[in-house]
Amino acid sequence: MLQGTGSDVGKSTLVAGLCRWALQQGISVAPFKPQNMSNNAAACADGGEIGRAQALQARAAGLNPTVHMNPVLLKPQADGASQVIVQGQSIGETSARRYFSGERSNLIEPVLESFTTLIEQYDLVLVEGAGSPAETNLRQHDIANMGFAARVCAPVCLVADIDRGGVIAALVGTQQVLAPIDRALIKSFIINKFRGDPSLFTDGVESIKSITGWACHGVVPWLPAARALPQEDAVVLEQLMSHQAESTGRIKIAVPMLSRIANFDDMDPLRMEPHVDLGFVPPGASIPLDVDMIILPGTKSTLNDLRFMQAQGWDHDCIAFARAGGKIFGICGGYQLLGKEIHDPAGVDGAAGGVSGLGLLDVVTTMQGNKQVAPIEAVHVNSGIVISGYEIHMGTTTGPDCVRPFARFASDRIEGSSNATGRVQGTYLHGIFTDNKFRSAWLNQFFSSGSSNFDYDHHVEQCLDEVAANLSEHLNIARLFDEAAKPLMQ
Repeated sequence: MLQGTGSDVGKSTLVAGLCRWALQQGISVAPFKPQNMSNNAAACADGGEIGRAQALQARAAGLNPTVHMNPVLLKPQADGASQVIVQGQSIGETSARRYFSGERSNLIEPVLESFTTLIEQYDLVLVEGAGSPAETNLRQHDIANMGFAARVCAPVCLVADIDRGGVIAALVGTQQVLAPIDRALIKSFIINKFRGDPSLFTDGVESIKSITGWACHGVVPWLPAARALPQEDAVVLEQLMSHQAESTGRIKIAVPMLSRIANFDDMDPLRMEPHVDLGFVPPGASIPLDVDMIILPGTKSTLNDLRFMQAQGWDHDCIAFARAGGKIFGICGGYQLLGKEIHDPAGVDGAAGGVSGLGLLDVVTTMQGNKQVAPIEAVHVNSGIVISGYEIHMGTTTGPDCVRPFARFASDRIEGSSNATGRVQGTYLHGIFTDNKFRSAWLNQFFSSGSSNFDYDHHVEQCLDEVAANLSEHLNIARLFDEAAKPLMQ
């Protein structure tokens, strides 16, 4: 089990890289994360949703993702409140106080059930922790870190991020604050994100080994390929916020960073297009009106993010941009925001009632308790191209602009809409830009210079292979896997 000295230390990428290396060696391997907290989710073929990171790890292992790879997913939708997803299905909402005070202890059984399902199918299961085990105030009822490791007697390898500084203190300090029974579970550590010559940290490694008694499996350098992979945590958006104005001849796209932004990896294929300059607009900044397009991304809480947009003045920015002939595209919650009204009679997304949207599409959304979660295949109406992706949303959208749908399903169901000019469009479909042919056609629909030969899926595969190759060079993977094979208790 890989746990971290904190969040964003690189655990997810390491697990993905190790899964890809194991696949290359012919080892049957699967990823597993007992509890995740993220609004970036993926739809599974078995009818549920899991964290985006586990879907990427499954891909690295050559597998289709299943709900058992992430049995508990928390999706924050308001301050101090989250939707709880168990084995792919929503079981309601909870507050942080209720969840950490004891509610999560009720979820250990489905966690263990999912873990058992995987270990019965695969030779190796790589488990990823969440946050840090050093948060001892959360140890009681824990199912994400030491609480889980103790239940299944899993050896723990602790991952520390040297790039953020204080790596010796992070590792040694973690050991010191843990209870003896938890401390005994940690067998080794990995230093991650090292910039420069790793030999310069040899003394540091020896110091940590001497103080903790743990083995070191290696020092992993900063990997550019890791940052090019789909990311799960919104913290990465801080590195992509500012829109670059120096983009002569490129299509400029602005994406407001909503407070509950979800599935922002929808933007990755566009962001990596050579002809596209896509930037996230941070809170406190106006949406630049000299861009070629605004994309409103998904959100876990449409009504909260409508209020957030109004507080930032982004509603006025979007309306002014559209009136001047600008192009706006909404995805899922972003699509709902574009409509005239949003109704929530049962209080699914907050207080019961209704509010006015941006009014840029003549549609009305009604929130409903049942969530639509499924992989999809449909035909893009304007191009006739078959597209693949997934749906994860609550609510239905209807109205006059739906006569100009975005996509049509084999069942003749239509979805999405467009205004009369075609310059404002919306869809519930996620993941559609990963298809090279469709992405090119979609860009060409709006811009004459939208076509390119960039192959996004090939790019992701290359990045996974590169991460695996780097881990093979800098980690003693055989020793790490041998450690995992040794039971702690007879």
